[in-house]
Amino acid sequence: MPFPIVDLHCDLLSYLAKIPNASPFATEDIACAFPHLINGNVRLQICAIYTDVRPSSMDLGSKQAVIFRELIEKESTSFMEFDGENLAPSEKVGIMASIENAAGIGHEDASWKDIYEQFDRILEKTGKLAYISLTHHTENRFGGGNYTEGIGLKDDGKKLLDYMSGKKIPIDLSHTSDLLAEGILTHIKKENLSIPVIASHSNYRAIWDHKRNLSDEFAQEIIIQKGIIGVNFLRAFLDNDVPDRLYEHILHGFEIGGEEAQCFGADFFYTLDFPDPNRFPFYFPLAENAGKYPAILEALQANLEQSSLEKLAYKNALNFYQNLYR
Repeated sequence: MPFPIVDLHCDLLSYLAKIPNASPFATEDIACAFPHLINGNVRLQICAIYTDVRPSSMDLGSKQAVIFRELIEKESTSFMEFDGENLAPSEKVGIMASIENAAGIGHEDASWKDIYEQFDRILEKTGKLAYISLTHHTENRFGGGNYTEGIGLKDDGKKLLDYMSGKKIPIDLSHTSDLLAEGILTHIKKENLSIPVIASHSNYRAIWDHKRNLSDEFAQEIIIQKGIIGVNFLRAFLDNDVPDRLYEHILHGFEIGGEEAQCFGADFFYTLDFPDPNRFPFYFPLAENAGKYPAILEALQANLEQSSLEKLAYKNALNFYQNLYR
């Protein structure tokens, strides 16, 4: 029997929120549709509440939180809420929400009263948040995204981290500028905040030199802090031309000390309306949908022991969240 899979990142919620007639079962639309997840034996899928930076970001964040709850309540034969301890049975997919870009918590002009209320509303609707990333690709009121230069942690970012402390919500470094990642780590240490640190869907700059990928310095800091790192399946962050680079990223994570940290964070999202033709195909065939996890693990058998494959597949991520919620 194949190992169960835990995946740290997909954009199913934003697809359901923004695309007319969207369905969580539409395999032709999105690579993390329910049938793909079942074929891949995915037993826990973290679903991001994704927004960009605009005045409507808080409304879109709220809409996705409602959709998350509706998946659990209206599609209960397919989806179930992760209870913090147990994976879903084989016929269902457990789900947990996260926030990708804190603009969904507070747009650029929102008052802090509105931000705190939005934070609490989303948390109430989702039950748990697997992590929060302060930024996406661009700058916002909280800090610099991974495509911004010279912009680190802003005062509003510090204030949001202070509010997160003790709430059992990790901070995600996957979409930070290097300065923002440094600022987050420094502020947490300086203020003695209780905030775990992870990278939900990031690869390694040592293998593919891209701003979206982690330097070994930041990856090893996450490992030291007993966080987790989810390998990203997007071609642009693996190597534009070499499919097997996926395996090199995974193995590099183990080589730098991530035996207890390396996970999956595939980053499947709706691509059919993407404006840049150079990004197509977004995924290599070996990792083109969530049904591919068993084949990926099989291909890694020549390099990793069964115990390491099991940790990669689900144990590292599950242990992290079990320990977080105990």
